Amino acid sequence: MEVSNSNVVNGSLQISTDVIGKIAKLAATEIDGVVDVCAGSAGMRSFLGKVNLQNPVSVELLENVAEITVSLTVRYGSQIPAVCEKVQENVKSAVQNMTSITVARVNIVVVGVLQEPELPAEEE
Repeated sequence: MEVSNSNVVNGSLQISTDVIGKIAKLAATEIDGVVDVCAGSAGMRSFLGKVNLQNPVSVELLENVAEITVSLTVRYGSQIPAVCEKVQENVKSAVQNMTSITVARVNIVVVGVLQEPELPAEEE
């Protein structure tokens, strides 16, 4: 597990890449049109009993500069490029504001589209 080290007045501060990933996941789910942050379906692997343990958010840190990749499922009917652009902006802003770590890139991988079930009509 990589960590970011920053000097602070009375010691040091370490922020795990897992924490950065959690911030990115929460920031992504705040955007309208994002159904879930997930790694996608395991497909044939799950059928054969092998589990796909791929993380839906990956964070690479190099000299306190982060590159973040987020895998999303979007709502059917959403404008995918617009949703992804908003996710990129929100993730970058949230991570930079909360950690003071510069985010160089936020890569988005759309792994699915989900049509949300319609709510039953109210009977009169």
